[in-house]
Amino acid sequence: MIPEIKQLADEYVSHIRLEKNYSSYTVSEYEKDLQDFLLFLQEEQIGQLDDVDYGVARLYVTRLYNRSYARTSISRKISAIRSFFTFISTRYGIEDQAFRLLYHPRKEERLPAFFYQQELEKLFDVTMGEDFRSLRDRALLELLYATGIRVGELVEIEVQDVDHYLGIVKVMGKGRKERFVPFGSFAEDALQDYINSSRPMLMKQKKHSSLFVNLRGDPLTDRGVRYILDDLMEKAALHTTITPHMIRHTFATHLLGAGADLRSVQELLGHSHLSSTQVYTHITNEHLRQTYLQTHPRA
Repeated sequence: MIPEIKQLADEYVSHIRLEKNYSSYTVSEYEKDLQDFLLFLQEEQIGQLDDVDYGVARLYVTRLYNRSYARTSISRKISAIRSFFTFISTRYGIEDQAFRLLYHPRKEERLPAFFYQQELEKLFDVTMGEDFRSLRDRALLELLYATGIRVGELVEIEVQDVDHYLGIVKVMGKGRKERFVPFGSFAEDALQDYINSSRPMLMKQKKHSSLFVNLRGDPLTDRGVRYILDDLMEKAALHTTITPHMIRHTFATHLLGAGADLRSVQELLGHSHLSSTQVYTHITNEHLRQTYLQTHPRA
């Protein structure tokens, strides 16, 4: 007997969390995508997954376009639902061709947003206090910029993952791939101040090994990091929208702009394919072009 749709969705989420070992961020995003799709089925009065055919899949994607979702978001939603149908097809024999037949929308040619050096310095300046919160925020920002790691990777770091002697941190990347990323003296000083002074006081009586904690002493979440960065942006009076990935984009852009080779940056970022890293060369090339146009007498 095939369970109800809601139960199937719960089984799938447990599967990618416990068996596939997807990161907490990926699980959260896939779960949201699945809930959005189930709400669509409810609105269309489709009560059985066997009734989801190619026409239904096309209608759903059309709704997403009408709601002005970015192509990257639509592509991710298709992947999430396609993965869900593959799971239930394997486990219960439900037809899974509807979303397999869909093409992923072509990605928009948008260059990643990044901070210029002077903007980044303003962010660091607002973390210069000596209170527990400022020490934590400075360590968090320094580590993000020093390593270019993803926020999902940051919140999974434990205290013992930081090697202060070698100046490296162990990171669990996408697909649970482990890598070691170096960091410099600024991040080391900030981490030492945070670990020795701030973290014990924020932890209170809590017992866990997560490196970064919130003001209640619990492990910091992806959402918590976003809140911290938004708060820093407001304090720095920077008139732009920040995403945690902007720090990662800035890391890669600044390295390439200073002459780092593409392969090394790929390794540091944990990209499986060089093409994922090459987008940052477009940023540096465009920045050089704009500098030329603004400064050359005959440009």
